[in-house]
Amino acid sequence: MAGIEEIRTERLKKLSLLKAAGRDPYPNKIPRDHSLHYVREYFAELTEAKQDIALSGRVMAVRGQGAIQFVVLNDGTEKFQVVFKKDVIGDDEMAFFGSVIDVGDFISVTGELFTTQRGEESIMAKMWVMGAKSLLPLPEKWHGLEDEDVKLRKRYLDIMLDPELRDLFVKKSKFWNSIRSFMIAEGFLEVETPLLENTTGGADARPFKTHHNALDIDVFLRISCGELWQKRLMVAGYNKVFEIGRIFRNEGISPEHAQDYTQLEFYWGYANYEDGMELVERMYKQVAQETFGTLQFTIGNFEVDLAKKWEHYDYRATIKEFTDTDIESATLSDIEEALRHLKVEYDKKGWNRIRAIDTLWKYCRKKIAGPGFLINMPVEMSPLAKLSKDGKTVEQFQPIIAGSELGKGYSELNDPIDQARRFQAQQNMRDAGDDEAQMFDHEFVEALEHGMPPTCGFGLSERVFSFLANKPIREAQLFPLMRPK
Repeated sequence: MAGIEEIRTERLKKLSLLKAAGRDPYPNKIPRDHSLHYVREYFAELTEAKQDIALSGRVMAVRGQGAIQFVVLNDGTEKFQVVFKKDVIGDDEMAFFGSVIDVGDFISVTGELFTTQRGEESIMAKMWVMGAKSLLPLPEKWHGLEDEDVKLRKRYLDIMLDPELRDLFVKKSKFWNSIRSFMIAEGFLEVETPLLENTTGGADARPFKTHHNALDIDVFLRISCGELWQKRLMVAGYNKVFEIGRIFRNEGISPEHAQDYTQLEFYWGYANYEDGMELVERMYKQVAQETFGTLQFTIGNFEVDLAKKWEHYDYRATIKEFTDTDIESATLSDIEEALRHLKVEYDKKGWNRIRAIDTLWKYCRKKIAGPGFLINMPVEMSPLAKLSKDGKTVEQFQPIIAGSELGKGYSELNDPIDQARRFQAQQNMRDAGDDEAQMFDHEFVEALEHGMPPTCGFGLSERVFSFLANKPIREAQLFPLMRPK
């Protein structure tokens, strides 16, 4: 089998033949009357009209020789067969076509639709033009791309050859469009907030840092979809706002985590976390149905039915159930001992009691299929949520599906004094080495001092889609970040 460079050399010769014949190998437009999908759907009507039409696409296969050749085109909507016959297109044109064409080329053919003796819907080519001459071959038809690194690096080839992968990203588009339509139907206003921030906020995450030359200041790429900005809009008088946008977190790669991804966040004035749970449950069901056509999913080792009653999982009680550890009274040493007993590995960088409790919870969540909501988080775990009446927990909720948290929401903290106190606690943790702890945002506290109504906020990321599709998040991204070769 010829090597890539040898194949490329041969195709460059064919490129020269095209140019020598006065044929533009890369025209700015080629004849195309209909998509191939349209032709398939209306083949009978188009054939009955007995008129020449122009079809275009990528050459996916060529077979036959001499007096007749069969070419399969694919324009991204459908495949369709083209028949080249010497006595129709002419001896010279038939020979020229055979001398310059390769699988992978884009061409346009003009001719009349017909059905072959074998019943194959086809077009008889009367003329053709090159649309784009390919210089590199497509992967072998039957094996495609098998190396996982190559599949992610050359996504365009993988999508071209894998109909299921192509359909996955059609579904992902439906997923976000369904969310957007749901939010708008519920009366929410779509907004845009800054990607570059002086102070990151709205999440516990390590940010990416860059330098703004014009202002000569260091800035951060946002780690939330404008949480503290959207809450400023609550102060401004908007009642319902949402944003779907890109966020960036300088963290590790895993099947559930990426460094840049799309997220939805909404903020709902005069509502609380109980209202939020009702809305979110309806949204997840509607979006799942519209995207996948079902509410029943196989995700990893879990069978999940979103149509079931959504349970409520108490944070403290659930940890005690699975680990026999009461986080309210347990010391850091107690929790570390429990983690050792459970054989849970963890990173000691920035380690403290809060991180230890969170690690213990992550062990527990992997045992819960859901669907349901995690509630009653300890106040020290959530610096932006409103305090519950017990004074120890916050009014927070997180959808739990297939052993993971697929979103987070809460009754937003609107007490500026309490917010400043919690920001300071987070800043102290950050100063002590926890670079995922939140920064003290003085300007946001000032905005709260002008008054923000009771508000429910919620966010979900594209991880929800990857879970429902039962794919690692990188496989559910069109072009995941890769280390350069």
